[in-house]
Amino acid sequence: MNVTSTAVSLTVEDVPAGAAFLARHLGFREAMAADGFASLVREDTPDVILLRRGTEVLPEGVRDQPAAGVIIAFTVDDLDAEYERLKNEGAPVTMPLREEPWGERLFQITDPNGVVIQLVAWATSERA
Repeated sequence: MNVTSTAVSLTVEDVPAGAAFLARHLGFREAMAADGFASLVREDTPDVILLRRGTEVLPEGVRDQPAAGVIIAFTVDDLDAEYERLKNEGAPVTMPLREEPWGERLFQITDPNGVVIQLVAWATSERA
Protein backbone atom coordinates (compact mmCIF):
# COMPACT_ATOMS: atom_id res chain seq x y z
CA MET A 1 0.00 0.00 0.00
CA ASN A 2 1.34 3.41 -0.97
CA VAL A 3 -0.34 6.13 1.10
CA THR A 4 -0.08 9.59 -0.42
CA SER A 5 -2.14 11.55 2.12
CA THR A 6 -3.99 11.17 5.39
CA ALA A 7 -7.35 12.60 6.41
CA VAL A 8 -9.63 12.63 9.41
CA SER A 9 -13.30 12.48 8.47
CA LEU A 10 -15.97 13.71 10.87
CA THR A 11 -19.76 13.65 10.71
CA VAL A 12 -21.19 16.97 11.91
CA GLU A 13 -24.42 18.97 11.88
CA ASP A 14 -23.04 22.22 10.47
CA VAL A 15 -20.27 21.78 7.91
CA PRO A 16 -19.83 25.50 7.09
CA ALA A 17 -19.51 26.44 10.79
CA GLY A 18 -16.94 23.69 11.40
CA ALA A 19 -14.97 24.66 8.30
CA ALA A 20 -14.98 28.35 9.27
CA PHE A 21 -13.78 27.48 12.79
CA LEU A 22 -10.86 25.40 11.49
CA ALA A 23 -9.91 28.13 9.01
CA ARG A 24 -10.14 31.00 11.48
CA HIS A 25 -8.51 29.44 14.51
CA LEU A 26 -6.21 26.73 13.14
CA GLY A 27 -5.13 27.98 9.72
CA PHE A 28 -6.83 25.35 7.57
CA ARG A 29 -7.99 26.30 4.10
CA GLU A 30 -10.90 24.86 2.19
CA ALA A 31 -9.60 22.69 -0.67
CA MET A 32 -13.01 21.42 -1.82
CA ALA A 33 -16.56 21.97 -0.72
CA ALA A 34 -20.10 21.12 -1.78
CA ASP A 35 -23.45 20.91 -0.06
CA GLY A 36 -22.81 18.89 3.10
CA PHE A 37 -19.08 18.42 2.51
CA ALA A 38 -15.83 20.29 3.08
CA SER A 39 -12.22 19.16 2.75
CA LEU A 40 -9.81 21.33 4.74
CA VAL A 41 -6.05 21.23 4.36
CA ARG A 42 -2.82 22.46 5.90
CA GLU A 43 0.65 21.58 4.68
CA ASP A 44 1.82 20.25 8.06
CA THR A 45 -1.06 18.04 9.21
CA PRO A 46 -3.57 15.48 7.92
CA ASP A 47 -6.56 16.88 6.05
CA VAL A 48 -9.87 17.25 7.87
CA ILE A 49 -13.02 16.25 6.02
CA LEU A 50 -16.38 17.35 7.36
CA LEU A 51 -19.51 15.51 6.23
CA ARG A 52 -23.01 16.60 7.13
CA ARG A 53 -24.86 14.09 9.25
CA GLY A 54 -27.17 11.97 7.09
CA THR A 55 -25.01 12.22 3.96
CA GLU A 56 -25.50 9.12 1.81
CA VAL A 57 -21.75 8.53 1.30
CA LEU A 58 -21.60 7.43 4.96
CA PRO A 59 -22.38 3.80 5.81
CA GLU A 60 -26.06 3.41 6.64
CA GLY A 61 -25.43 2.27 10.22
CA VAL A 62 -23.51 5.44 11.13
CA ARG A 63 -25.01 7.93 8.68
CA ASP A 64 -27.00 9.80 11.32
CA GLN A 65 -24.45 9.64 14.14
CA PRO A 66 -22.56 12.89 14.78
CA ALA A 67 -18.89 12.83 15.74
CA ALA A 68 -18.79 12.20 19.48
CA GLY A 69 -16.04 11.23 21.85
CA VAL A 70 -13.44 12.21 19.26
CA ILE A 71 -10.50 14.44 20.06
CA ILE A 72 -8.32 15.75 17.25
CA ALA A 73 -4.88 16.44 18.73
CA PHE A 74 -2.22 18.68 17.21
CA THR A 75 1.31 18.90 18.62
CA VAL A 76 2.53 22.50 18.57
CA ASP A 77 5.89 24.19 19.21
CA ASP A 78 4.73 27.01 21.51
CA LEU A 79 1.72 25.84 23.46
CA ASP A 80 1.59 28.91 25.69
CA ALA A 81 1.51 31.27 22.69
CA GLU A 82 -1.22 29.19 21.01
CA TYR A 83 -3.27 29.23 24.21
CA GLU A 84 -3.07 33.03 24.45
CA ARG A 85 -3.72 33.50 20.72
CA LEU A 86 -6.83 31.31 20.74
CA LYS A 87 -8.19 32.91 23.92
CA ASN A 88 -7.67 36.37 22.36
CA GLU A 89 -9.46 35.24 19.19
CA GLY A 90 -12.44 34.17 21.27
CA ALA A 91 -12.07 30.45 20.57
CA PRO A 92 -14.04 28.49 23.18
CA VAL A 93 -11.41 27.03 25.50
CA THR A 94 -13.17 24.03 27.04
CA MET A 95 -10.17 22.68 28.97
CA PRO A 96 -7.67 25.23 30.26
CA LEU A 97 -3.94 24.78 29.89
CA ARG A 98 -2.71 22.00 32.15
CA GLU A 99 0.10 19.51 32.60
CA GLU A 100 -0.51 15.81 32.96
CA PRO A 101 1.60 13.63 35.31
CA TRP A 102 3.17 11.83 32.34
CA GLY A 103 4.66 15.07 30.98
CA GLU A 104 2.11 16.18 28.41
CA ARG A 105 0.96 19.80 28.44
CA LEU A 106 -2.34 20.51 26.73
CA PHE A 107 -5.51 22.51 26.39
CA GLN A 108 -8.71 21.97 24.44
CA ILE A 109 -11.03 24.08 22.32
CA THR A 110 -14.37 22.92 20.95
CA ASP A 111 -15.81 23.78 17.55
CA PRO A 112 -19.48 24.72 16.94
CA ASN A 113 -20.32 21.05 16.26
CA GLY A 114 -18.86 19.84 19.56
CA VAL A 115 -15.64 18.48 18.02
CA VAL A 116 -12.88 18.72 20.62
CA ILE A 117 -9.51 19.94 19.38
CA GLN A 118 -6.57 19.44 21.69
CA LEU A 119 -3.28 21.28 21.34
CA VAL A 120 -0.38 19.45 22.93
CA ALA A 121 3.30 19.85 23.75
CA TRP A 122 5.62 17.69 25.80
CA ALA A 123 6.75 19.31 29.05
CA THR A 124 10.41 20.28 29.13
CA SER A 125 12.67 18.84 31.79
CA GLU A 126 12.43 22.14 33.74
CA ARG A 127 8.65 21.74 33.99
CA ALA A 128 8.46 17.97 34.47
